[in-house]
Amino acid sequence: MCDMKLREKISEYGDRLGMEIYTTQELFSILTGVDADNFGKNDEMQVSNIMLNPEVISGIGKKKAMQIKAVYELSVRMAEHDKRNFGIHGPKDVEIFASPRMKYLQVEHFAVMHLNTKNQVIGFETISEGGLSSTVVHPREVFLSAIKHHSASIILVHNHPSGGLLPSKEDIAITGRLVKSGGILDIPVLDHVIIGNGYCSMKEKGYIPHR
Repeated sequence: MCDMKLREKISEYGDRLGMEIYTTQELFSILTGVDADNFGKNDEMQVSNIMLNPEVISGIGKKKAMQIKAVYELSVRMAEHDKRNFGIHGPKDVEIFASPRMKYLQVEHFAVMHLNTKNQVIGFETISEGGLSSTVVHPREVFLSAIKHHSASIILVHNHPSGGLLPSKEDIAITGRLVKSGGILDIPVLDHVIIGNGYCSMKEKGYIPHR
């Protein structure tokens, strides 16, 4: 159960001062009933790892793990909703939008960011999930998603679970194939951004021609 110090804090302040008075560990403790100290250091990596893998924490069973994962998914969806029509002016904007969902994933995910004629985000869809080193992507799924969202253009996004940013041969080959397909369908691929410890723009690296 929650430790005595936290119970006293909850009892003393209640909801009078708002939830921002609690540390991140204390918020996890309130949610699960597990001692706050079990959640370790309060930094971005630790919090994200807890949200994605709560089972590694002492005292967290399957039900509590599902509660934490549900909170994580809700927070990501709310953030994405707030970023609807978020303008994309370069790869840094892509990272800002996509990193909360993709940066700490344990396996490689390939997603498509859908843009309108003003380069505003109108959709973001995961197309494929793969192993740690590769994921299978077919133009059919990518552009079916683009057509469904009425995209004027798209940006490809995938994560490297290792944190590395160097494009693989497969990354380069897939990018070239999808750029050609987009040219035929008149749905241009503006960039392919790799999310890891930072980001890598394959357009900046010269793998996608400047329009």
